[in-house]
Amino acid sequence: MSTTGLPFDDIRDLIARMPGPDDAAVGVAREREAQLTKPAGSLGRLEELSQWLAAWQGGVPHVDRPLVAVFAGNHGVTAKGVSPFPPEVTAQMVENFAAGGAAINQICATYDLGLKVYDLALELPTGDITEEQAMDERTCAGTMAFGMEVLMDSPDLLCIGEMGIGNTTIAAAIFAALFGGEGADWAGAGTGLDAEGLSRKAAVIDQALATHKDHLDDPLEVLRRLGGREVAAMAGAILGARHQRVPVIVDGFVATAAAAILHALDKRALDHCLFGHVSAEQGHLHALEAMGKVPLLALGMRLGEGTGAALAAGIVRAAARCHRDMATFAQAAVSNRDPG
Repeated sequence: MSTTGLPFDDIRDLIARMPGPDDAAVGVAREREAQLTKPAGSLGRLEELSQWLAAWQGGVPHVDRPLVAVFAGNHGVTAKGVSPFPPEVTAQMVENFAAGGAAINQICATYDLGLKVYDLALELPTGDITEEQAMDERTCAGTMAFGMEVLMDSPDLLCIGEMGIGNTTIAAAIFAALFGGEGADWAGAGTGLDAEGLSRKAAVIDQALATHKDHLDDPLEVLRRLGGREVAAMAGAILGARHQRVPVIVDGFVATAAAAILHALDKRALDHCLFGHVSAEQGHLHALEAMGKVPLLALGMRLGEGTGAALAAGIVRAAARCHRDMATFAQAAVSNRDPG
């Protein structure tokens, strides 16, 4: 529990008490894998995915209650012209999600995934990070705790995604603070910036880094000063899932920035996470490589909304189904390879 009364103390305590993988369940999964009607290793990474599920679910790999959680937030830094779209689009897209009209709705319907969208005080944008902190500590920690509430639905696989005009600027600033470099190293086209807009975006990121330069040695300070509500909520959801032993699929550039905060606090914090895809957004692959993570898909996407994570969930679901429901050699009366 908190020792100083500061909100972040409870987050640090949760990091310190993270459960590890269930090695016994992994052993059982490997034994079954060896008996399934296929050559050893022939399903490639699908076999790794089923063992990953076993490690964090603590039993037979399954995906029966998958949930895509999309968090939406607005950012004061949009006033600096970092996106060709106005901040009103965030709320409009949340309405589009509710009406079933977005890409994520179609992908979730295709793969039978649950979908919940969380409006994080869209009428109250976070502070302009070039001039002030995005959030105070209490707001940031409280938003992380809100993100943990997605586990109340008891999903057995959680996909996290986001919506927020300006949030690729936020994510790029977080990556620069955590991994080094300048704005130009991390700034990408986002929702479609031209060359002039991209240059302006990089300069805004550099300005934000300069404003907060004396406070960026603590990852949680990076989150609250440079982040957004949707980033804080996603970080909280990942941490909450760890304590509930729920595997997580992380979406693209912005969702990875939320994960990177936890990785900076403890390199084991993302062991229960799969990175669903590598975004076309500049810097995403570099961030994944900095954390030693290998994405599942590379489709040239940069939409957000949890779309890459949801597509990956379809593959994870297939991996679990193959592991659980394939016949063994003995069940199918198929001759196994001669051990001699």
